[in-house]
Order: sequence, then structure tokens, then C-alpha cells
Amino acid sequence: MKVKLLRALVYTMLMLVFNSCATYNKSMSSYYTNIQEHNYEQALHSLKNNKLIKKDRNALLYNLEMGKIYRLQNNYVYSNLYLNAADQIIENNRKTIADIAVSNLLNPMHQTYLGEDHEQFMMHYYKALNYANIGNTEDAVVEARRITLSANTQNNKYKNKDNRYSNDAFALNLQGIIYEMADDINNAFISYRNAADIYIKNNNEYYGVKIPLQLQKDVLRTATILGFEVEQNQYKNEHNTSFIDTINNNGEVIIFLEEGQAPIKEEKNFVLTAGNNGINSFTYFDENGYSQPFNFNANTYGISNEKLTDIRAFKLSLPVYNIQYYQQQKIFVANNGKNYEPQLVQNINNIAINILKERFVTEMANAVARQVTKKLLEKGTEALAEGIARSTDKSEAKDTSQAAKDKTNFEKENRKNTAGNIAGLAVNIFNTITEKADTRNWQSLPAFVSYVRIPLQQGENNIVVTANGKEKEIKINAAKGLQIISITLDN
Repeated sequence: MKVKLLRALVYTMLMLVFNSCATYNKSMSSYYTNIQEHNYEQALHSLKNNKLIKKDRNALLYNLEMGKIYRLQNNYVYSNLYLNAADQIIENNRKTIADIAVSNLLNPMHQTYLGEDHEQFMMHYYKALNYANIGNTEDAVVEARRITLSANTQNNKYKNKDNRYSNDAFALNLQGIIYEMADDINNAFISYRNAADIYIKNNNEYYGVKIPLQLQKDVLRTATILGFEVEQNQYKNEHNTSFIDTINNNGEVIIFLEEGQAPIKEEKNFVLTAGNNGINSFTYFDENGYSQPFNFNANTYGISNEKLTDIRAFKLSLPVYNIQYYQQQKIFVANNGKNYEPQLVQNINNIAINILKERFVTEMANAVARQVTKKLLEKGTEALAEGIARSTDKSEAKDTSQAAKDKTNFEKENRKNTAGNIAGLAVNIFNTITEKADTRNWQSLPAFVSYVRIPLQQGENNIVVTANGKEKEIKINAAKGLQIISITLDN
């Protein structure tokens, strides 16, 4: 009976294991495949019918993806309906007690998803482009102002530490472009300057992007227009250039060029063993045998040191990014026979991988706390099952011989231990299969974003973008001021 019960329990748990190992990306594979193949209607259908992303905890991702797919279909109004809903979720930005509890007892995949830091800035990028594309400059400027709020939140979150993703140079550069589109040169200069200063502070390279030459030109040009001679001289010296860009009377267009897919967030497993330097000391081993000591402050999580004494080893899972699109394409842009060179302005591959590295210690500590909680639950369940088994045993008769009493006590102890072992095994297997990393992310983002600023000639302009030997032709009519568009390149 005991053997059959154990077999049935193990079989049930294994079925749960096999049914619970899919990452978020695999669960969404049909949607992402259709996007890569430009089957946008099928992608939309797949998204609307995906049960996982329709769960309440994934509402942010659902709205972000809906906003992206409608933008790819050039439906800018619908795109912003969903992106604004996503923005509201981020603005509320709080985890409930239930979120924390389910994370500790199951895994963070069951928490409400609140987005990666860079995803918020990319949301502002798409919202601003949508407003610009429907000619709503006023709301585009509102979105530009919201970039400042997001940047301030990010700064406060990491106290503007040099070794953390505490700002986004691309978002501030975009902000300057939007202000310039609205003919607000003063705020445009401030934004361009703020973006340039981030690069300067980081040796002219920020998360895989060297300071764009176009940004240097924009800082100098707007400073000159405003008559800011001190700032003009400062940035001339900083960039070792005297070149000042001019304004074209026929207007200009900035084209953002998106290519590739953002890296996929996957799961990496670690084994932690108790270390030799005290109760809070562990050593973790990854799948390649790499080991490193890790100190865990149990009191931070409300766990007493005494409860750690019986914990020897356990498995935990953390998220890692897997790059899908390594190399930028060679892109050529021409307007009426004149060539222009796009410049990289956002490297999501680099940002995504590094922000996870930057919070590795925090992720590890949270995972340890989660597993310690589960281990304590396992031991508590064992004790509870043993207690129940003991209480259900009937008392032996008073005239029973000592040998019979010993036999009865042995059987009782055996039943108690068996009940505890079965209960402990059940919880142990459940804990093992529910240990998963949070592999959710806004996967339809590009790997790279480049941009190019092109002066327009009077009348219709035939702009040709060539990437991987494939050409895309864009017709733009000259108009005073600045226009903004984006193109998704074929992989």
C-alpha cells in the first residue's frame, strides 16, 4: 500500500513537472513567429486567444503587445489605446500581499508583471511615435514630459548609480526630438544636453551605444539657436568639433530603424549548498559547475537564523537573457541620390542582459528566501502529518504483553514516519516543480534601434532604405519643421 501510494504520488508530480516547464516565450511562440513573418493579422488573432497572456497578472504584457501589433499595422490610435492602458498599470506600480505570498509559495511567474525598466522607456517611444504619426503634436509633447517623470523615477530607484541602469539616454534623445518637432527649442536643447551628458559621464558609451554624431550636432545646433555661447563652447570642446548643423527650410525627417528581436528571457538553474562561514553562508553552483559564495541575510525576510540550521541544499531558478539577433545589418539610406548613414541609438540586447546582471544579487537573495520558505513548509508538513498519524492510533489494551506493546509501538512509529515521509515528499516534489524563474518580457521589442536625420527637398522625396539587399521605399512630402517615422526592417 505504501509503495503504491508513493508511486501514485511521484507519477502525479511528474505529470505536473512536464506540464509546467514551458517558458513564457514558448507559450507565446505562435504569436512571435507570426510577427517575425509579418503575419500581423494572425499574430493579433493568436495574441487575443492566448490564455496565458490574458491572465490578470499578465495584463501589462497583454497591453504592451497589443499596442505593438496595432502599431505594426499602422493603426496608431488603437495602438495608443492599449499602450495608455499599459502606462496606467505601470503608474499604479505596486505588488499586493497576495503577490508576495504566491511568489514565496510558488514562483515569481505568478506575480503581477510590472515590466523591466527599459520596457517602460520603449513604451514612451512608441506612444510618442503614434501621436506624431497621427499629427497630434500636443499629446506627443505630453508624452515627452512623461519621459522626464520616468527618468526621475529610475534615478531615484538606483540613486543615479554609475553601475546601474539609472537612466536612458535614448529616451532623453527622443524627448529632445519631440520638443523640436513642437518647435520648443529650449526644452529640446535641455533634453539633448541631458542625453549627451549621460554618454559623457560614461566615457561616451552607454549600454552598448556610442554617443551618436547626430546627437552631438543637435546639442550644438540648439545651443547656437538659443545663443547659449557657454554651452556651445563647452560641447564643442567636449566633442572636439566645431561643426554646427543648420536647419533646412524644406523641413527634415527623422527615421527610426528597428531590427531584430529582443533577447528571450529564459531560466537558469542553480544549486545552493550550506557554506562554512555560518548559518547565512551558502555556495551556489550553476549548470556549468561554476561556484561562488553567497551570503544570505535571513532576518531581512523575517526568517530567524535558527530555522536555517537544518537546511543543507536546494535548487533555485533565476532569469537570464538569451540573445536572438546578434549582428546589426548594414543599412543604407538615400534621398534623391544622396546617401545618409544611420546611427545606433538603442541596444536592447545590451541593456536587457546588463540589467539582469546588475540585480543578480537581489534576484538570488529573493530566490533563496523563496526556497527557505518552501523548505520550512516541507518540514512543517512532515511534522503535522506525523502528529496526525500519532493521534489517530488507538491505545493498546492494558493486559497486552510487553512484546505485543513493543510491536504495536514499532508499528505506530513506522506509520508516523511513513505519513511524515509521504507528506514531506509531496511537498518536496511540489516545491521542486514550482520553482521557476520569471521568464516574462516584452519580446516583440527590437534588438537594435538606429536613426537618421534627413533634410528634405521641395515637393515629394523618395527615400530608399536598403538592408540585407532588400529595399524599402518611403515617399515623404516636404513640410516646414520636423517629421518622425519608424521602419521595421526584415530580418
